[in-house]
Amino acid sequence: MPKVNIKRKSTVLDMTAMVDVSFLLLTFFIMTTQFRSPEPIIVDTPSSISDTKVPDMDIMTISVDKEDKIYFTIDNPKYREALLDNMRTKYPQLQLNATQKKHFVYGSSVGSPINQLPSLLNNPPAEHSKIKQLGIPADSTNNELGNWIVQGRFANPKVRITVKADASAKYPTIKKVIKTLTERDINKFNLITDLEEKPKNL
Repeated sequence: MPKVNIKRKSTVLDMTAMVDVSFLLLTFFIMTTQFRSPEPIIVDTPSSISDTKVPDMDIMTISVDKEDKIYFTIDNPKYREALLDNMRTKYPQLQLNATQKKHFVYGSSVGSPINQLPSLLNNPPAEHSKIKQLGIPADSTNNELGNWIVQGRFANPKVRITVKADASAKYPTIKKVIKTLTERDINKFNLITDLEEKPKNL
């Protein structure tokens, strides 16, 4: 009996649906991603062997740079707007227009005294790193940092507080930050450090 030869046909896959789905996903992520503004300071944190991770959201960060200037931020634009409203109630002299408010809400850390905040916010967030900020006062006679912290917690009661200090920052400045927190009954906060490998004998 003669052998029947069956013609082999090449398999053709229609990739149109896959391409459509890929572009839909790409569009979704582009439209929903929130891009962070560049930080106005560079903080070279000391290293430690702690492997506790900082949460991804609901974060309040107090930063101290190598020149001992104090900066403040909270992460969510919704809470930043509420924080700014609270600070304007606390400081009635803080008059901001719509553009300045937007620059604060979608910006990064601020390190200016209240009386210099409007001039800082005249510039878009991308320009803040080029502007010399004096740092937020945290002295016993003028502790604006304490008001930022309190009003930030009113804006977001679930906020987690972190302190991020440069390795070369002086201890008295770090002590002022910690004292500001403890005087407001905040005894639980995280110190941000660079992770280094644990010694093998631990």
